[in-house]
Amino acid sequence: MKDDGFPDGTGDADSARAEELRAAERRLQRAQLTSDVAELYRLIDDRLVFTGPDGRLYSKQDDLHAHRSGRQTMTRVDEEDLAVLVAGGTGVTWFLGTLEGTQAGEPFVARVRYTRTWILDAGEEWRLLAAHVGPAD
Repeated sequence: MKDDGFPDGTGDADSARAEELRAAERRLQRAQLTSDVAELYRLIDDRLVFTGPDGRLYSKQDDLHAHRSGRQTMTRVDEEDLAVLVAGGTGVTWFLGTLEGTQAGEPFVARVRYTRTWILDAGEEWRLLAAHVGPAD
């Protein structure tokens, strides 16, 4: 299997952009872990639609508020696998890993799979447009 997580090399079409996207994904993970609202603001597109583990839809402002207010805090983000696919100005990342923290004051530990859709903005920077998270056994 190639480093991009795709056995047939599908993710190799634009390796430079794929590496930039991989770096953006990891910046997002660090920003989540540290509740770096300024970095989250830069990485997340204003049109974000996030499907949470409860099936509800959340916006960029919802996500920023959760971190800013302390409603959500992360103490651990352990990446097990990260696959990346780039097609022109669109990218998709698949994160598999374990998260630990608190949500609304309640502690949690969960092994999850995130699927995130990214777009390149006018400045050629990756922005998170859509995401979905679900449990991974």
